[in-house]
Amino acid sequence: MASNRGVVYLSPGKVEVQSIDFPELKNPKGKKITHGVILKVVSTNICGSDQHMVRGRTTAPAGLVLGHEITGEVIEAGADVEFLKKGDLVSVPFNVACGRCRTCKEMKTGICLTVNEGRAGGAYGYVDMGGWVGGQAEYVMVPYADFNLLKFPNKDQAMEKIRDLTMLSDIFPTGFHGAVKAGVGPGTTVYVAGAGPVGLAAAASAQLLGAAVVIVGDMNKARLAHARSFGCETVDLTLDATLTEQITQILGVPEIDCAIDCVGFEASGHGTQSKTEVPAAVLNSLMEITRAGGSIGIPGLYVTEDPGAEDKAAKTGNLSIRFGLGWAKSHSFHTGQTPVMSYNRQLMQAILYDKVQIAKAVNVEIISLDQAPEGYAEFDSGVAKKFVINPHNLIPDVKPKAKVKASA
Repeated sequence: MASNRGVVYLSPGKVEVQSIDFPELKNPKGKKITHGVILKVVSTNICGSDQHMVRGRTTAPAGLVLGHEITGEVIEAGADVEFLKKGDLVSVPFNVACGRCRTCKEMKTGICLTVNEGRAGGAYGYVDMGGWVGGQAEYVMVPYADFNLLKFPNKDQAMEKIRDLTMLSDIFPTGFHGAVKAGVGPGTTVYVAGAGPVGLAAAASAQLLGAAVVIVGDMNKARLAHARSFGCETVDLTLDATLTEQITQILGVPEIDCAIDCVGFEASGHGTQSKTEVPAAVLNSLMEITRAGGSIGIPGLYVTEDPGAEDKAAKTGNLSIRFGLGWAKSHSFHTGQTPVMSYNRQLMQAILYDKVQIAKAVNVEIISLDQAPEGYAEFDSGVAKKFVINPHNLIPDVKPKAKVKASA
């Protein structure tokens, strides 16, 4: 049998590249399927959601093969695959979706009802998401291929723009979804909480949607500097000045039209509390600064169980939210996994026709599969980078790169 290697979660803070099974056309229960394809992975990204697991903040089991942001080339197609063929280059939405259930027919592919016995919604290489093997590997299997996969129309053109197109599997649609659900449109003022890759993708999406001002808040000065590099205003949440005061200094008024939470449950307090974990800090602050009748998009991850939480209630997903404030201001809250297929084709077109440079916005850095453990460590240290793994050295014009430094 052909060989395969992948990035495997071992224990909190530790991942390793190991030999893993070569994919077969089978579901997680071992049942043979004919609607799937096997991909040779061209690029696969390290995601902040992966980092939650690697930090030990979920119930992820040891031995989990990581990775849900996948772009690959079809090398084998099941007998029932009609619209894809060997050699096609495709983007894989991180949502595993059947295309047949009620929610899939409504294009709510983030909560497919059939691909996960535990609850609605499936994903590759992720805890409690159906057991689908992750794609931070050399090869991966994708089910329901005709429904799930986005084929790039021109393979050579796609490879020239692969640094941008690899973002279509999750991070770009997720940031865009957060912006859409927050009501971003021409002339709006937008606040993005978090300057990690998803926050930067949300900021770039807000610009694409025509926002007048995009403000990004974080405690990481390098990430804030990168946000400024493509035209964002920034807020430093380590300062004594409150978020409202800093917003007022930028806009002249203490409120914004649209808010996007790109932090999630591992949030910290502001100012003197910036080193203290406060899981509801972002949500509460967004309710304070969002205008009456405004919307809050929440692509940041919130979990049902957080074994690493400092707060007892947060261990079971219970947060101290000032919901009464949001209710009084008639806010709308939009949560959940992004339905990638609702956006990826349009965003592909925006990339191919040079309407957005998402790789530049999130500061892509290409690494090899063997560098993945160091990439995880460096990402966890707070660098302003989005690591893209290049398992087969297929990404063109990649300059030789020194080994990334692990965090102390």
